[in-house]
Amino acid sequence: MIDELLEKCRFPKSASLTCAVSGGADSCALLALAVHSANHVTAIHVDHGLRPNSVNEAEFVAQLAKRFGAAFKAVTVEVEDGPNLEARAREARYGALPADVCTGHTLDDQAETVLLFLLRGAGLTGTSGINEQFRPLLHLRRAETEALCEHLQISPFIDPSNTDKRFLRNRVRSELLPLMDELAGRQVAPLLARTAALARADLEVLGELAAELDPTDAQEIAAAPRALATLALRNWWRVETGNHYPPNLAAIDRMLEVANGPRPRADIGEGWSIARRHQRLRLLGPATSPQVTEA
Repeated sequence: MIDELLEKCRFPKSASLTCAVSGGADSCALLALAVHSANHVTAIHVDHGLRPNSVNEAEFVAQLAKRFGAAFKAVTVEVEDGPNLEARAREARYGALPADVCTGHTLDDQAETVLLFLLRGAGLTGTSGINEQFRPLLHLRRAETEALCEHLQISPFIDPSNTDKRFLRNRVRSELLPLMDELAGRQVAPLLARTAALARADLEVLGELAAELDPTDAQEIAAAPRALATLALRNWWRVETGNHYPPNLAAIDRMLEVANGPRPRADIGEGWSIARRHQRLRLLGPATSPQVTEA
């Protein structure tokens, strides 16, 4: 079974792999498959401290890593309960993980992500879904990771937050996708994943053109086609802020208004703003309080 699933995986060609392992079925399957793809594998478990017995999950992953002959590392981060919990936990998790860590995202996660971005009014960038880099299981279904765990007699942890209706992703998973399957008379997750792949292919071409633009040159951004200007601004945002998630369309509109001239400064979100001075654009972080007086 492992050999069959490995044919669908896209593990980095490396003698050493690092995997984020929460203890759920997807990440347990990731670890099991990874040890068949590399000479040395390290399992990293991140404890958010949000569940009372989370220390047991770390111990479970440690024992699983030992069973497969993988190294193990535990990391603890602090995330308080409250608004935007899912997003804050994700940011804390990725902040604690190395940049080249492999995660257990599956094709089902890809489909859910595409729908979430569509519900938020995202454009082509959102429709492209999850980047495939360091996501070796994106061509596997969630049912396949669960079947592998059963085959290997692994009893993964079930995260109660995955059924919490406060999180939109859970409602997309449990309500929207099943309804779409019913209406389409087929499983739509593979169709949504294919849509993401096509969008990424288009973005590669547009990205090459957008890379030729200087995002700090207001006149150049104002003169460029909107699609290219938007990509240039979003990529600039990612580099400057370190935030993987780009500004929404309303924020991009405000950034373009600053580039086009009607206003010298605008808020983007998350404490960031954009300002124009002498036809140069700059991003200002939460701690920056500039004097912008010239258009």
